[in-house]
Amino acid sequence: MQNSSFATARKTMVDCQLRPSKVTDQFVLDAFSTIPREEFVGKQQRALAYVDEDLPLSGGRCLMEPMVLARLLQALEIRPDDNLLIVGAGCGYGTAIAAKLAGSVIAIETRANLVEKAQDVLVSIGIDNAAIVKSRLVDGYPDEGPYDRILIEGGVEVVPDSLLKQLTPKGRLAAIYRKPGHPVGVASLWMRSGKDFTRTPLFDARVPNLDEFNAKVEFSF
Repeated sequence: MQNSSFATARKTMVDCQLRPSKVTDQFVLDAFSTIPREEFVGKQQRALAYVDEDLPLSGGRCLMEPMVLARLLQALEIRPDDNLLIVGAGCGYGTAIAAKLAGSVIAIETRANLVEKAQDVLVSIGIDNAAIVKSRLVDGYPDEGPYDRILIEGGVEVVPDSLLKQLTPKGRLAAIYRKPGHPVGVASLWMRSGKDFTRTPLFDARVPNLDEFNAKVEFSF
């Protein structure tokens, strides 16, 4: 596909996938309109870059369906001066989108090849307020915290306290919560309520789980 064809596909994604799916935040729509999704996938996947489904990446990661990513970012209500953490950044596409919305973005990923690829693409498209680092997902990245917003790019059965505690007092965390054994998850927001956190369900979503956030199986004898 030529660059003009990708531009057309990008506009179609926004008009036919995002807008009809309750994505109304103009800043979110503008970010999806300007970031070239095709740059974040391998050559064999470029023609599929704008389909409305998850795209598999190396190491068990996936490029989240555009509509789901857009609605999660919209729910976070990201402000221009926010400090944002992305967990499970994969190829870096979500990081690039978020960088158009937030003041600064730290993204973590465990796969070294994805970290290197993502950082190269971010530089090549002129994103200078985001960095992708190699780190254990469940640890977050407290050195650059606390964070106004946290996005986990994938399904989770549990959200560890180690991540939630990296939020500012009025911070928000978004992820797809999926109970063990359930095929469909629920996009959700976690926010502080006193000394604890509450989870608010938003919409159903079917995305692969991040293995690092699967609940541990307990055995009884």
